[in-house]
Amino acid sequence: MKQERLLDAEAHSEQRLSGRDRILLPCVFLGTVIMLAGGLESVARLMFSTSTTGIGQCTVLNDETTGVRGIPNSVCYEKAGESANIELRFNRCGHRAGMECGPKPDAVYRIVMTGSSTAMGDRVRQEESFAALLPAALSEKTGRSVELYNESMLWGYTHSVTLRFKEVLAAKPDLVLWILTPVDVARSSFVLPSQDETGRWSSKNHTERIWLRLKDTLTTESGMTAINDVFLRSRTALMLRHYLYQSQSLFVKATLASADVDAGFLRVPESTFWTEQLQEVDSDAATLEAQAHDAGVPVVAAYLPGPVQTSMVSIGQWSTGIDPYQLDDKLRLIIESHGGRFIDLLPDFRAIPNPERYYFPVDGHPTPEGHVVLTTMLAKELTSGVVPGLSGNERTITGAGNDR
Repeated sequence: MKQERLLDAEAHSEQRLSGRDRILLPCVFLGTVIMLAGGLESVARLMFSTSTTGIGQCTVLNDETTGVRGIPNSVCYEKAGESANIELRFNRCGHRAGMECGPKPDAVYRIVMTGSSTAMGDRVRQEESFAALLPAALSEKTGRSVELYNESMLWGYTHSVTLRFKEVLAAKPDLVLWILTPVDVARSSFVLPSQDETGRWSSKNHTERIWLRLKDTLTTESGMTAINDVFLRSRTALMLRHYLYQSQSLFVKATLASADVDAGFLRVPESTFWTEQLQEVDSDAATLEAQAHDAGVPVVAAYLPGPVQTSMVSIGQWSTGIDPYQLDDKLRLIIESHGGRFIDLLPDFRAIPNPERYYFPVDGHPTPEGHVVLTTMLAKELTSGVVPGLSGNERTITGAGNDR
């Protein structure tokens, strides 16, 4: 009898333990997941750190009449997740030109360049940018003294270029070099950055920013969508994509699966969104090319492709309904219809294996090595006869292991 009671007590004890386990085990599992996720995020934040300061300290971000512009004689520093810590120094005219603004020196062929972040050399040091490297390359090929004054600016998409184009012409260029990228078309009508881009949460710590983003997203979207949005903004997501996108096939698939604003320019036929953006570009091109014509200054628009386009043409194949050359062809028609000249760098990437390695995998801007490649291509195209003032000897330039 005593033994039976003992067995009953042990059975009841096991039942109680089983009930607790059903509560404790999920909690232990959840706690372990949270600890692992927190540890992974900490590692990612060390490997892909970002600065608390940025270009917002050196720019005017709220003037719709000019678009974003640099604060004269200002210096700031910015580190994005995939880049080094970069100095952003603006001269007395508010340009990241690597030189002071002023009258053109005698016997110098002056190019004034305009465009947005890629043209400004975002994510790389000024001396590593193609704006800094191109003059020497052109001088070598033409045998004349060439100067490039860079008036490009972050968020300087096509309409912003028209707002500041009189300033471009005031620099007395022999040639205006207008740099276009897929982003310039996708955001053609943008003049000022969004709230998020201006660093809405820059004065808050990481935890506060997470909660603010989650709160904002929950007001309009489901809980899972909000959580997914916060995760995609995490440093862990950046780290995972950074390494996964180094696979060419995964990178191309991920890009084609992204939103229309990111990949729609590759699809045939193009979406209504991209049709409307190209119409904006057409209007802006007409405005600035008319001003340049009146001033007697030639305009060359150079199309710099995005990494997914370069990958496709390098591989030499793409699926039905995709055309990596579609945007280039339409931009050429727009620019030339208003009297400008157009150069397209995309065909030059066909001979480069894995050209996407010359771009930051997630950020999409060219790396320092990418700027060397772009320098080589721009020098080749600009001295090919498209600009009579830059004709000359055609000595070969070597860039990033590729003789062009």
